[in-house]
Amino acid sequence: MKRIYFIFSILLFVTAVSHAQPQISFNETTQNLGYVLWRNPATVVYHFTNTGDKPLVISNVTTSCGCVKAEWTLEPVQAGGKGSISVVFDAEAIGRFFKEVGVYCNASPMPIYLDFEGEVTADPKNYSFTHPLAFGAIRLDEAEIKFEDVNKGERPFIEIKVANTSSKTYTPTLMHLPSYLEVEAEPEVLGGNKNGKMRVTLNSDKLPKFGITRTSVYLSRFPGDKVSSENEIPVSVVLLPDFSKVSDFEKNNPPHISLSAKELNFPDLKPAQKKSQTIVIENKGRSDLVIQDMQVFGIALMVNLKKHVLKPGEKTKMKLTVLAENLPRLKKKQRVLMITNDPAQPKIDIYVDASIKK
Repeated sequence: MKRIYFIFSILLFVTAVSHAQPQISFNETTQNLGYVLWRNPATVVYHFTNTGDKPLVISNVTTSCGCVKAEWTLEPVQAGGKGSISVVFDAEAIGRFFKEVGVYCNASPMPIYLDFEGEVTADPKNYSFTHPLAFGAIRLDEAEIKFEDVNKGERPFIEIKVANTSSKTYTPTLMHLPSYLEVEAEPEVLGGNKNGKMRVTLNSDKLPKFGITRTSVYLSRFPGDKVSSENEIPVSVVLLPDFSKVSDFEKNNPPHISLSAKELNFPDLKPAQKKSQTIVIENKGRSDLVIQDMQVFGIALMVNLKKHVLKPGEKTKMKLTVLAENLPRLKKKQRVLMITNDPAQPKIDIYVDASIKK
């Protein structure tokens, strides 16, 4: 009998070991760069998380041609940790491009392929291709600064392309910066019809709270420029909850959020119509689920959530109402962003697609 128990224990151990492995999950596996200016190298960054339970190691990253160079996180990424793969495209050839990157790691016996595409344009003065957003004579490639899935202590950055379409020199500057943002322009001064970039760095240690922080900064278009809605750039930061200090009991008995839907469609609305749909939220975990923060992105959307704390097995309803009269003012799909204490789903996006009947 003891021999049988011993053999059974060995089998359980082997089974457990065989299932323990790293897993790599990318935020995006494909990216569209749009228009890229000729001989202005473009950088593509792929962020990943080790969602397995063993250290993740990337042994090599291959590229589809010599025009692409790759760098990646070299040290082992622990379970739950994050890393990145940075790819630089030299943009030496004019025309459309499609490039692939092969990732070799201990999470897969086969390479994992990432890709990016776009078009290289040769017109150095027509910045409407590469810098579609006009702020007077200054053009940018981004209308919003967004930092998502940030952990405490991290210092991520975003690069904004800047073009000066005037004949005068210009110093790229962002006004009304909060304490948690830093900006560095390269070059510091742009000549007439020249382009550069601004690197915006987030110091997450200075954020006022976990969850969603929103503010606005303002692009200085000329010396002595003032703050107005015409040069406003919205800023949003999502600082994920800190799970590093939870007790062993909390780790073994986490909450688990479940939603009846994460995407809603409101087609063929009348111009002045208000229409609602409901999402059911349930806690399928073993401890209280807390919806710590919630942000609505979209002026045509109203949200009503009945309860923010759910006990195990408890449900609540989220009512989403679309105001059709505001839809023509929107540039992108609306969404609701929730921050929860579920360690497996600390951030949840709910997308709302609505249209007016033609």
